[in-house]
Amino acid sequence: MAQPYLDDLTELVRDIDSRSIDLACKHFFSGAALYADGQICASLTPKGLAFKLPEARCAELFAGNTAIPLRYFDKSPVKRGYILIPDIGALSKRDIRSYFKECIANVTKKIA
Repeated sequence: MAQPYLDDLTELVRDIDSRSIDLACKHFFSGAALYADGQICASLTPKGLAFKLPEARCAELFAGNTAIPLRYFDKSPVKRGYILIPDIGALSKRDIRSYFKECIANVTKKIA
């Protein structure tokens, strides 16, 4: 069940220039996660596409109704430091690439 998410996430990050960063997509719950230098920074699950970002950036995206708080399960607590975009079809390729670069830089402190 998770394989399509792993395939889709791998495709989404394929064009990210990561010469100085080790990127790896792996199975994660019922979806897939992106690791940058061994640290999780994004996930793609049945809930949508999630990115790990600084708290201030998360608040900005929530206020602009661009994203919602991430909950991996319906009654679980909000995962702080993450945003969730339930409908990735609403994003342009440019937006997706920008979010990936931002979350990779957030966890590695390196520019992707």
